[in-house]
Amino acid sequence: MTDAMAFDILRAALLISVKLSAPLLAVALVAGAVIGLFQALTSIQEATLTFVPKVALMLAVFWVSMTFMTATLVDFFTARVVPLIAGG
Repeated sequence: MTDAMAFDILRAALLISVKLSAPLLAVALVAGAVIGLFQALTSIQEATLTFVPKVALMLAVFWVSMTFMTATLVDFFTARVVPLIAGG
């Protein structure tokens, strides 16, 4: 394997990691902004008020997007990694 091939695989892996983490991070960002706005408007400063809804929403999004994540990883490994292993 040449340096160019290694960098190409690394670039593709980083792009896939961004694609896989984007839904979870977007939900955490939106939930944090909404909860922060709610806390500022009501003056309720409870730590569990920020933690529990974020975790629940992130688990729900993870559960919904699991098929997309699995299919993306399987495609990456079958198209890029397995041929490198098989080809030596």
